[in-house]
Amino acid sequence: MSSSGILALFIVCFCTSGRLWATATQVTYDNRAIIIDGKHRVLVSGSIHYPRSTTQMWPDLMKKSREGGLDAIETYVFWNAHEPARRQYDFSGNLDLVRFLKAIQDEGLYAVLRIGPYVCAEWNYGGFPVWLHNMPGIQMRTDNDVFKNEMQNFTTLIVDMVKRENLFASQGGPVILAQIENEYGNVMSSYGEEGKAYMNWCANMAQSLDIGVPWLMCQQDDAPEPMISTCNGWYCDQYQPRRSNIPKMWTENWTGWYKNWGGKDPHRTAEDLAFAVARFYQLGGTFQNYYMYHGGTNFGRSAGGPYITTSYDYDAPLDEYGNLNQPKWGHLKQLHDLLHSMEDILTTGNVSSVDLGDDSVWGTIYSNEGGSSCFLANVDQGTDKTINFQGINYTVPAWSVSILPDCQNVSYNTAKVSTQTSVMVKKANVAEDEPISLKWSWRPEMDDKTILLGKGDVTINQILDQKEAANDLSDYLFYMTSINLKKDDPVWSYNMTLRVKSSGQILHAFVNGELIGSQWSKNGGESFVFEQNVKLNHKKNTISLLSATVGFTNYGANFDLVPSGITGPVELIGYHGDDETVAKDLSSQKWSYKIGLEGLNQELYSSQSLKWQEDSFPVNRTLTWYKTVFKAPLGTDPVVVDLLGMGKGLAWVNGNSIGRYWPSFIAEGDCNLEPCDYRGSYDSSKCLSNCGHPTQRWYHVPRSFLNDTGDNTLVLFEEFGGNPSSVNFQTIAIGSACISAEENRKIELSCQGRSISAVKFASFGNPQGACGSFVKGFCEGSKDALSVVEKACVGQESCTIDVSEDTFSSTTCGDDVIKTLSVEAIC
Repeated sequence: MSSSGILALFIVCFCTSGRLWATATQVTYDNRAIIIDGKHRVLVSGSIHYPRSTTQMWPDLMKKSREGGLDAIETYVFWNAHEPARRQYDFSGNLDLVRFLKAIQDEGLYAVLRIGPYVCAEWNYGGFPVWLHNMPGIQMRTDNDVFKNEMQNFTTLIVDMVKRENLFASQGGPVILAQIENEYGNVMSSYGEEGKAYMNWCANMAQSLDIGVPWLMCQQDDAPEPMISTCNGWYCDQYQPRRSNIPKMWTENWTGWYKNWGGKDPHRTAEDLAFAVARFYQLGGTFQNYYMYHGGTNFGRSAGGPYITTSYDYDAPLDEYGNLNQPKWGHLKQLHDLLHSMEDILTTGNVSSVDLGDDSVWGTIYSNEGGSSCFLANVDQGTDKTINFQGINYTVPAWSVSILPDCQNVSYNTAKVSTQTSVMVKKANVAEDEPISLKWSWRPEMDDKTILLGKGDVTINQILDQKEAANDLSDYLFYMTSINLKKDDPVWSYNMTLRVKSSGQILHAFVNGELIGSQWSKNGGESFVFEQNVKLNHKKNTISLLSATVGFTNYGANFDLVPSGITGPVELIGYHGDDETVAKDLSSQKWSYKIGLEGLNQELYSSQSLKWQEDSFPVNRTLTWYKTVFKAPLGTDPVVVDLLGMGKGLAWVNGNSIGRYWPSFIAEGDCNLEPCDYRGSYDSSKCLSNCGHPTQRWYHVPRSFLNDTGDNTLVLFEEFGGNPSSVNFQTIAIGSACISAEENRKIELSCQGRSISAVKFASFGNPQGACGSFVKGFCEGSKDALSVVEKACVGQESCTIDVSEDTFSSTTCGDDVIKTLSVEAIC
């Protein structure tokens, strides 16, 4: 294959969902664009990871993505999910990759398949199966035959599966690009020459699979031909591929950021995100992908980190539940539509830069025989700039880009949002015969054989890493040993402690069947030392240590070697008079291991045969199971369960895991209560909220997990101790919609599936304030704006309004005032 990745293919077309598909589609590239069937494309893509949503959600997510102006859906492929045990595969349910790709095709979208198979993605262990770590002789992500054989086996499996279903574009399918490895350039130097050799092996192996579409290597500046290197980050406008014959591509434009337990809520404004996108295309970009466009939910134990929350909302244009995150979704849609209208000139036109006499202001002209299109950018972080461009004065707000498709009229400015802000609200469960409070039953977790007798499944004379001992079959692993202390033992004292070094997640310590204490790290990546007073007997004493993980490390050089569980030493400390201490190290004596918990092994979350207790109902009790029955909320709005009052644990609805919960973990620190300023470079520490509140209080329950009629079952395993009496189910829907738009625009208000019931505020002139606090200015149109908007919108699911004096009549604002319409509608 040539360096441009061109394949000669026959084209025979048929129509699917409004887009022309081919039995063989030629996908190639040059230094300006991805070329599909001879057409140079400006491609806008968005990441949706299929395991983080349910199959029921996929068609709606795809539809909203296409309506938002996307051309393609990008997804990772999750090795640990698909091969949980070596050579045992799972592609069922929301792991049905083929079905996901076909859903993309059915919606008339392309697909970008990031096979990896390392994904990072804040996913447990970066997507690697833990059994891989435990293979003899393995070294991961380097020039190691054991690892390369397993990686090639899985990559080939995925490629062959996609080929069998004719899903590569070269076969008429939606997949136009594929990726091997992921962000390896960030860590390659740590692996020395073996890292370089491994990177080259990855490229050769991928190319040998002959998929008929180009391969990507993101964050890999020295990717060998014909691999396409790409950029990831908040901003990629300054990125330039090292090879001149490949297009400028951005595989991850971070729409927000993920959230950690104990962390605040991150937010990236629509203005800044649009600024980053417009700058990228202004400076020669050809493909840009939002990471994430829909973040979704870390169901089960899929969240990595450690300490990544169950929610993976990511402040994405489609929120965790699949709702439009407005104004971000709409503001970007307007930008996408405009860029697509300029596609030919951006990918084939001549490009010239314009010196505007100010280092913070940039002008770019794209021109061809049909005309010209222009970008004016102001990268100053605080000052608006008035620019004379081709004899016309333009005011470009700070940290924004104006786009002039005809090089005369501004059609879009990234800092001027003219799409609605949707205020989402949670509503109480409305279901037939649903009681005000739920009725609970319970079961203890304690198993005397484990806790008191210290009997496990495997015994060995050393302390094992939790990845090695548990093989990622459970968050929970018991480390158990016993000791006989004689009176003349040097450590014996009436003042003794048990001291345990842990890898930095959670530890519960039991001595002779009694819980002596629990401890966890505020930061899941930091180790800690547990030490508690202990009373021992002059006979056999059993020590049972329950280690709980909250996602294995997923990123960084050699992240697979980061220790997990109890690292040791485990010591008895005897305190004698005059500050004398004696330590007795128990690390090398016989240890017994038991994976999981009794309730997990008995599948209490789905079993119908086991008995539960209803009397003597305990609260704030460690290691306790709770169960209740509820009715599904009426309607189709997304459902959440409010777990405020619980400590930390796992939750299931009708046997489906909705992930880990930890509402007792408070987001500490200070938050700026002022409105977020979009101006200036964004990072994950900017625009934070939710200080002093639970990191995550509400947990997504997909409608597909629920029985619309009859009873549903919620089961909670509570680890720290909590009170389920206030647990309840709610729905999430749009409560109100606000918009502010300058004149000479048409705006749309929508309640996203429900009717607009009232208009709380409307003013055309110079209204002030923000959504929820609009007030009239000193001038207005002569027509009552409230009446005009009510007539157009009340009772409608959506309405369109022409923001002009033709609609609202003349004002007394004067020519120096930019007239604006502000509206707040109630849904």
